[in-house]
Amino acid sequence: MSDLLRAPAELKYAEELDWLEAQDDHPKPFAWRLSPKMVRLFVLGAERSDGLDRPVAQKWFGDRSFVERAIVTLASDRGLLLIGDPGTGKSWLAELLAAAISRNSTQVVQGTAGTTEDHIKYSWNVSMVIAKGQSRTSMIPSPIMTAMETGTIGRFEELTRSTSDVQDALISILSEKYISVPELDSDNIVFAKPGFSVIATANSRDRGVNDLSSALKRRFNFVRIPVVTNRKSETEIVRFRTEELLRRHQIELDVPPTLLDVLLRSFADLRAAAAAAGSEDEKLESALSTAEQIGVLEDAILHSNFFGERALTAHTLASSLVGSLSRRAPEDLAILNKYLHGVVEPRSKDEGGLWPEFLAGGRDTIATLS
Repeated sequence: MSDLLRAPAELKYAEELDWLEAQDDHPKPFAWRLSPKMVRLFVLGAERSDGLDRPVAQKWFGDRSFVERAIVTLASDRGLLLIGDPGTGKSWLAELLAAAISRNSTQVVQGTAGTTEDHIKYSWNVSMVIAKGQSRTSMIPSPIMTAMETGTIGRFEELTRSTSDVQDALISILSEKYISVPELDSDNIVFAKPGFSVIATANSRDRGVNDLSSALKRRFNFVRIPVVTNRKSETEIVRFRTEELLRRHQIELDVPPTLLDVLLRSFADLRAAAAAAGSEDEKLESALSTAEQIGVLEDAILHSNFFGERALTAHTLASSLVGSLSRRAPEDLAILNKYLHGVVEPRSKDEGGLWPEFLAGGRDTIATLS
């Protein structure tokens, strides 16, 4: 674990998964490692009514019904498509589900414009083919084919980023549950074992990049993951991720609740301004997601630890916010300057507290970037 930059969920929570599996006496579909009830408990955390002898922390923060519908879909023969805005935790939820069900979340295909049919089916070891010819041993299975052969979960990230040819190849896998290998004379069909399924993610802002065909949509159950707007839930997510960051970097630095409140209110203000904007030019390019909020805080924490006084300040937080969200110049800088002048400045006069320092930090950074 200490040698890994980022451990997959099945390694990070291995001890907890082992314990849950030992306690699990509920029915399990196919070759699932945990029952649906325990999968839900692993993802959403244990409650007192669950009657467990140890705490199980909540790892994904969102509506319980989304997780339950996702689990039920994976217990059927249909694929699961998690769709939503950037930063809503789609990939993290997919990883947690795969880790709990299969104890392997690393069978992943990343959808891009360069993704080919080989990436979701198979390719060949050229040197072995030259030496011994084409055979099953010289074939390089894709992560999806490996999931089929082992009866586990395969993941397809950013499905709408891949081309229509790749999407069409996925249709046959999801409907027929096998892959033909026409290059071989015998043993030329790879069948999916019970338990195989695909969790795909799609960015709702990518609509129009490579829209899913009606045929592919029918092979998936859609679970739409909304942007977190509940203040309590968002606070829990940011605090959870921040604690992970501090542990990973072995940083001893306090994040005062008052500073966290400043960050949350700032993002809420910017989201409200984006919703009221009349055109795209009046909106920040950023999606203002919870993930981006965590990124702003992470940047501020690391800057404070390495270049500050090892104490997080409102000035550093504002500098991180402006630096992270100003992706277009001068449009985003103008929007952030308008926010500081129209919202933060009056608030700093009325409420005081950390807002005057936050205002100064934001203005200093805008002046530097302009």
